[in-house]
Parts: sequence; structure tokens; C-alpha cells
Amino acid sequence: MKTLFVSYRVTDLDRSLGFYTALGYAELGRVDGGHGARLVILKFPDEPAASLELVHRPDDGPVDVGSGFDHLAIQVDSLAAALEMLTEAGLRPEPVQCPGGPQGPKTSWLTDPDGYRIELVEWPPGHPDGITAADFA
Repeated sequence: MKTLFVSYRVTDLDRSLGFYTALGYAELGRVDGGHGARLVILKFPDEPAASLELVHRPDDGPVDVGSGFDHLAIQVDSLAAALEMLTEAGLRPEPVQCPGGPQGPKTSWLTDPDGYRIELVEWPPGHPDGITAADFA
């Protein structure tokens, strides 16, 4: 088994698409769900398949993200370059943090239009992509 993608319900599809395309996602396709509902499937340009789905169901009302969801983590090659790109696109990333100390990963946070939190992570040199069992040894 493997995870296919994360799905977020969004209040304003156009506003959310603007945010996620500024973050670097590209639209892969759309699905009409009937009764005004729409799904937009996104991926980063270098990914082989979808990694994020935006679900817009206007009949369900505004999104409330305070019901248990915590955050989405996105790996970046260079946090400094990512923050510069995001700031130029009009987004507001938070200051850089080093939660594991100076030898650990660098992180920054963003909040999307519905309040979903996004953690941007730059691993230290030599660290494999993602979190592995070695991170807990």
C-alpha cells in the first residue's frame, strides 16, 4: 500500500487554486462532482502523480479546519529560495525555524486561505528525502 494524495475541502476554489499554484502546484485535472461540487487534482511539476486534491462543495458551507487536522509538510530543496518565491507571489511565509537545532532541518510555515497549515522543510545536507526510521534511532 501507499498514500496516493491528501484531499482538502475548500471554501473558495479560485482563491485556493491561486494560493496552491503560487506555492508551486500545477493543475493535473478536474472532476465535476454534480450539484456545484468540483474537484481539482494538483501535483508539483517534478512529481509523477497527483499529491493534492482540492474539494469544493458549496452546499456544505464554509470550511472549519479546527476539527483535528494539523498540517501538511512539503519538502523543499532550498528554504531560502522557496521563501523568496512565495513572498514574491504575495504569500506570507513565517520566519525560519530550526526545531532540531542548528544541525537539524530548517522549517517555515504558511497558512492557506481556509486556515490549513503547511510546513515547508529543508533537510540538512546528506539527509534522505522524508522522515525515515533513522530519524528515530
